[in-house]
Amino acid sequence: MKKMSGTVIRKELLGEYKERIEKNNWKMKLVIIHVGEDQASDLYIHNKQKYTKEVGIESELLTFKENTTEEELIKTIEKLNADPAVTGIILQSPVPKTIDYEKCMQKILPEKDVDGCTDENLAKIRLHKEKILPCTVAGIIKILDYYHISVEGKDVTIIGRSNRVGRTLADALINQNATVTLCHSKTKDLKKHTKHADIIVSAVGKEGFITKDMVKKNFIGIDVGINFKDGKLTGDFSNEAVEKASYMTPVPGGVGPMTVAMIIENLIQLKEE
Repeated sequence: MKKMSGTVIRKELLGEYKERIEKNNWKMKLVIIHVGEDQASDLYIHNKQKYTKEVGIESELLTFKENTTEEELIKTIEKLNADPAVTGIILQSPVPKTIDYEKCMQKILPEKDVDGCTDENLAKIRLHKEKILPCTVAGIIKILDYYHISVEGKDVTIIGRSNRVGRTLADALINQNATVTLCHSKTKDLKKHTKHADIIVSAVGKEGFITKDMVKKNFIGIDVGINFKDGKLTGDFSNEAVEKASYMTPVPGGVGPMTVAMIIENLIQLKEE
């Protein structure tokens, strides 16, 4: 089984991004909006700022207290939308329960939507007119490309139908001529859909969810699951299932490292638009 390392790919990409930015003398600025307190978000934000700085992109963190109102948040987003110095905007998730994340996120202009998750940007993917992809989706496709894995004509089973991953990844892979089955919590006989799949993408978030009897020999596995067991980070595929794979993204070190890299790639795409 060959591990598809997102860490290795990210390192190469960051070097390419830095060279490209310097060559074109681009001035770019990413603004991250963080509302309330969340330890996991602090780590994600740290990584976003660390790697954008590494390639020469300015980043600014705007922090708001837990009791911030939607109105205040929307006013901030609209101000950033109007600022020509701002290339991209991220509204960090999660936000306090008093705020409708989706409503506020949709206020970001599509041309500054680094996460690629506004309705307009998602709709473009279905129409095969996409400029950018949601970062996790873009990361998965970049991993497959890096390891020269073509999805054309392949049977792909995706488990999880969120807009940020499953549903959008399905559209993106269909655009590359894959045959896609999208499964979810209401799917009957999940094994029927995974057993003969050439590629399986799991974004469930349950440790060991994909077992060895659910996969065929030499399948390709993309593990988007994030779980903690005994203080360690694990994915959705059991060790026994992984042993049957020809290629597999590890957890940690697979899809995760690619998401930050894809933020930078999306920023570059938006800059060129």
